[in-house]
Amino acid sequence: MPQFSLTADQAALLGEADRFARNELYPLAEKMDNEEWWPDGIMAQLGAQGFLGATIPEKYGGAGMGLLEAGLVIQAFARWNHAFALSWGAHDNLCANNLYTNGSDQLRERYLPKLCSGEFIGALGLTEPGAGSDALGSMRTRAVRDGDTYVLNGAKMYITNGSIADVVLVYAKSQPDRGNKGVTAFMVETKSPGFKVAQKLTKMGFRGSPTSELVFEDVVVPVENIVGTEHEGHQVVMSGLDIERAALAPISIGIAERALELSIDYANNRHQFGKPIASFQMIQSRIADMYTWIETMKAFTYQVLAELADTDGAAAGRGEVHARTAAVIMYNANMVNQILDNAVQIHGGSGYLWETEINRLFRATKLGEIGAGTTEVRKMIIAGEILGR
Repeated sequence: MPQFSLTADQAALLGEADRFARNELYPLAEKMDNEEWWPDGIMAQLGAQGFLGATIPEKYGGAGMGLLEAGLVIQAFARWNHAFALSWGAHDNLCANNLYTNGSDQLRERYLPKLCSGEFIGALGLTEPGAGSDALGSMRTRAVRDGDTYVLNGAKMYITNGSIADVVLVYAKSQPDRGNKGVTAFMVETKSPGFKVAQKLTKMGFRGSPTSELVFEDVVVPVENIVGTEHEGHQVVMSGLDIERAALAPISIGIAERALELSIDYANNRHQFGKPIASFQMIQSRIADMYTWIETMKAFTYQVLAELADTDGAAAGRGEVHARTAAVIMYNANMVNQILDNAVQIHGGSGYLWETEINRLFRATKLGEIGAGTTEVRKMIIAGEILGR
């Protein structure tokens, strides 16, 4: 039978993650945003609490949960510290889950226990300075075979966790004459000679989540560090992007939930014309819209995450799953923008001040329409699948 609500265990997990985030991550949020500061040791703390490796089997030190459960964790984290939630998602899904899904047993055994404990922080390197939406076709990073190794040269841009990562799942062109194919994925350790963090990028929102440009200058990577099949890394990219979109969609829910909570509190306590503004019908209309949009976001997101759990990885990157994962992150990005627009309006002048929490949430929302594929690319994917093109 279809499931239309969280199970008792799922609700308990959401509550546990919420309590941890409220107590441990929320006190860090303001400093992380103001100073673009990353708290050293926080990943190891999460590893000790069992909040890393959400979808990784216990044999590698993970929690052995499904994608829906992992989505509940990132949703709760995003309520209280959305910048940390983004870095957690890059580490836990983009890097660790991708490695588990596509990596060899040797690579799993070498890296997953450290990623699950928080000893290592992970990242994913796909986007480049001149290759965003056309990430594969315009990729300039090259991987040249040299016996039992590959030599990587190039650069990656807008890499979440880039400056704090110990390992990066890097995509590079190993057969440049194959267009948007001929790509190979590698696990690259950032201590490798020739690896450099060229710059740490200053952003409008999600400022506490480190974003960087990475440079590879004759970085030597063993052939055994290939993730997936040599020269067929485009398959890893496409299947990974579908999961990434659905896995990151709950961040928008967490941000929206916090915005609604702040707006309700402000509306009840802010008085104008001798009464709380919550008594004004136009404020009530905004609150009602925000609540309804959040509930639809949750329903759609949970449904897609549950569907992905029953989807063969080979089916990702095309068909219904391709369209629905693009649709859910697009819908959530659109809705969280509308919700925060209403929230700032409810807060009035105070919502326009940089130092307020609602302003911090508002500045974060635009990334949802850009990261993991722009809104325009998502619409192309959806239309292409439903029109059969």
